[in-house]
Amino acid sequence: MPTTRRTFLAACAALPVVARGAPRRPLDLILFPNNLGLRPPNPGVEPGTWRAPEMLDKAGLSAKLRPVHVARLARRPYSPDPDAGSKVRNGSALHAYLVELAGEVERSLGRDAFPVVIGGDCSTLLGGLVALRHRGGRGLVHIDGHSDFFHPGNHDYSKMPGAAAGMDLAFATGRGEDVLTRWPGVTGPLVEDEDVVQIGERYDVDDPTIYPDLSKTAIERIPVQAFKAAGAAATASRVVARLAARKIDRAWMHVDLDVLDESVMKAVDSPGSPGFTYEELAAFGRALLASGRIAGMNVSIYDPDLDPDGSTARAIVACLGSMLA
Repeated sequence: MPTTRRTFLAACAALPVVARGAPRRPLDLILFPNNLGLRPPNPGVEPGTWRAPEMLDKAGLSAKLRPVHVARLARRPYSPDPDAGSKVRNGSALHAYLVELAGEVERSLGRDAFPVVIGGDCSTLLGGLVALRHRGGRGLVHIDGHSDFFHPGNHDYSKMPGAAAGMDLAFATGRGEDVLTRWPGVTGPLVEDEDVVQIGERYDVDDPTIYPDLSKTAIERIPVQAFKAAGAAATASRVVARLAARKIDRAWMHVDLDVLDESVMKAVDSPGSPGFTYEELAAFGRALLASGRIAGMNVSIYDPDLDPDGSTARAIVACLGSMLA
């Protein structure tokens, strides 16, 4: 029987309460209303992901996670057009906004807290990686229904400006325009190919028409079909083993909610199938966090405009509560 939002919420309500005194890093919640990395869904319409932090908090996120500290960053103006001399929408504005986010994440890491960034689009992960590098960490666990590896070297942007949310992994590994690959206080790419694990791609990872150069990199790729076949626990063990082999003990974790199957997640700009269930995502995240090798995380791409009754927001909150309990 397929999992629905209702059955998942009921299952989360039945979870045992974690015993008091259980060791746990203090959790910081950072609300980052970002939509600068997305293209307009329709002419003249602004992407609604900027509302995600507010709507998830209204759905009970703070009450569920009980953060020690909550930071709310001010929204930046959105433009559908690329910067002059650039092929990336909002490139300069996004760079400045991500540097601001990096400062907040770095302060959280400096308090030995666990930052959870509730962002809008997937470009949010770049701010987390900048902060991680500043604090001496490295590595990326990229949980996403798409590898987000488009860049000018493998995609023609002459007819349509690039959206950073479809390019975030390329930018993170140093591919693309300087505006989103060069960062203050960081030498080289934010993360080396060998230090990335991508989990959840639902399209053929070796299809040269999608990401023609991705298969030639040292990025470890675990498509959703392999995840489903192995299960959440075994896949988490594989990811942790990769981090251990690379001697990574403080990686960043990116969660794009379009990794969930479209049968349970329609409030994203690119829903698809196959995908995770809520239980699989929560269990996978729990196992990765239990390894102690994840320094912080961001959650991205939920669009409240596509969730008029708020039921998806409540299911996301329940999933994150289960993952981070």
